[in-house]
Parts: sequence; structure tokens; C-alpha cells
Amino acid sequence: MSFPGAGLAKGLAVTLRTMTRKSVTAQYPDVQPSLPPRSRGVIALLEENCTVCMLCARECPDWCIYIDSHKETLPAADPNARARTRNVLDRFAIDFSLCMYCGICIEVCPFDALFWSPEFEYAETDILELTHERDRLREWMWTVPVPPALDPAAEEPKEIATARKAADKLVAAAAKAAAEAAEAAGAPQAPEAPDAAEDGGDA
Repeated sequence: MSFPGAGLAKGLAVTLRTMTRKSVTAQYPDVQPSLPPRSRGVIALLEENCTVCMLCARECPDWCIYIDSHKETLPAADPNARARTRNVLDRFAIDFSLCMYCGICIEVCPFDALFWSPEFEYAETDILELTHERDRLREWMWTVPVPPALDPAAEEPKEIATARKAADKLVAAAAKAAAEAAEAAGAPQAPEAPDAAEDGGDA
């Protein structure tokens, strides 16, 4: 059973504890803040990994990603093969005045072309200048932190496990073929069976 004014007493106790503590003020921008490793500052682009699949632009709920590309024909390496076409990236821009930092574009990218960067100092005086092109997005790529080490007790990713099994099968097949070749080269020749005519004459 609480006595009258218990809530007021608890509130005053919190106030008194706070008043006795030393105030700590982050002296920004002279002192940069210590950001958590997974902070969402800005989206960086690794242009070499982009295949212009347009998946990030289609999945973006704010439609703030603008991509332009063209097709190029690659000559066939073999005279009997057909020439191939590929998409070449012309423009990749993100309008950060519309972006809500949901991270869907980074999650759905199948080729690891988009990353979170902790950089957050990209304010502009004009809202139109918040549309950053691929050159600026590429500069932010060098500020992306190194991913944390995997947990030693975690399960091995399925992709690595599958690749490891395939490599082990190839190594085992090559070792077996080498052993069979060595055995065939070092084994003595089996004696030839006598002819049927000679057997009949001896009989």
C-alpha cells in the first residue's frame, strides 16, 4: 500500500540524482560523435557490382532512386558463338530529400552494390542539391565500415557450404584419378592366356 505523495517523492528523487551528476555535452562539430557500427547515415554505391537490374528502384517505397542505362553488344569470343549484350550504367542517383532510410534497396540488391555508410554530414542549403549522383555515392563507399567478424559458433552460410562440397568432390575425383593412373602405370602386366589350339594339341 503506497502512501500519499509517493509518486511525487519518486519524481523528486530522480530530479535530485540528475542534479548531482556532472553534465556531459557533446561538443559537435569540434568533436565527432561516436556512432554505432550499424548506423544509417547515407547510402553508398559500389558501381562495379551494379548490373542495372533495377530491383532497388522498383522496391523503393519513395521512388527516390533514379537509374539510366544503355545496352552494349559484346563481340563473341568464339566465331561460332553469338554476340552478347550487357547493360551499362549511365546514371545512378538518390534523392535524399525523399529517402526515408528504410534500407530496402540495400536489402534487395542481389549483387552487393549498395551499402550503409555512417556519414551524415551532407546537408545542403537547397533541397534540389540533395539529389546525389553516382560520383558522390561512390565517394561515400570508402567510408563504409568493415563488416564485423562472424560468430565462431554460427552456422556456415549455405553458399559457402555448397561451394566447399563441390570443391571437395573435385579434389576427391582428381585424387582418385591420379591414384588409378599411378596404379595402372606401376602394376605388372598380366600373363597372356594360352591359345585354344595349343591347349588342344597338348591334350
